[in-house]
Amino acid sequence: MTTVLVVLGVVLLVLFWAVGAYNRLVSLRNRFKNAFSQIDVQLKRRYDLIPNLVETAKAYMKHESQTLEAVILARNQAVAANTQAAADPASVSAIQQMASAEGALGASLGKLFAVSEAYPELKANQNMMQLTEELTSTENRIAFARQAYNDEVMGYNTALEQFPGSVIAGMAAFKAGELLQATESPEERKAVKVAF
Repeated sequence: MTTVLVVLGVVLLVLFWAVGAYNRLVSLRNRFKNAFSQIDVQLKRRYDLIPNLVETAKAYMKHESQTLEAVILARNQAVAANTQAAADPASVSAIQQMASAEGALGASLGKLFAVSEAYPELKANQNMMQLTEELTSTENRIAFARQAYNDEVMGYNTALEQFPGSVIAGMAAFKAGELLQATESPEERKAVKVAF
C-alpha cells in the first residue's frame, strides 16, 4: 500500500512538473508573439505615413519620380513581408524576409530624405516637416518595440534550451523564435574614416 502511494505521488509530481513547464513555455511564446504585434502596430503606422510623405514630396520633386516610386515599391514589399510575419511570428523565414524588406524600405526612405535636401521649399513645407517628425517618432517607437520583442524571444528561447523546458519543448514541438537583427551589409558595419 505504501509503495503504491509513493509511486502515485511520484507520478503526480512528474505530471504537475510537466504541466507547469508546458504552461510556462506557452506563456513565454505568447509574450513574444504579443511583442511582435507591438512592432506590427508601429510598422502599420509608418506604412500609413509613407504615402502622405510621398504625395507631399511629389509636388516639389517632379524630376525625382524614380526615387518616389522606389519608396512606394519598398513600402509595398515591406507591408507584404510584415503581413506574412504577423501571421506566424515564430517563422524564421518570415521574420528574415520582413527584416530584409524593412531594411530596403529604410534605405529608400534615406535616399528620399537625402534627395529632398536639394529642395529647400520642400524642407520648409509645414506638412513635410510634420510628416518627417511623425516618421521619426514612429521609427523610435519601432526601435523600442523591436528591442522588447528581442528580449521576449531571448527569454523564450532560453526557456526552450534549459531543462526542463527542453524536454517539454521537444515533446510538444515548440519552435525557437527568431531575433530581429540589423540587415546592414558588412561594408555598412565598417568604421567610418574621418580625415581633416
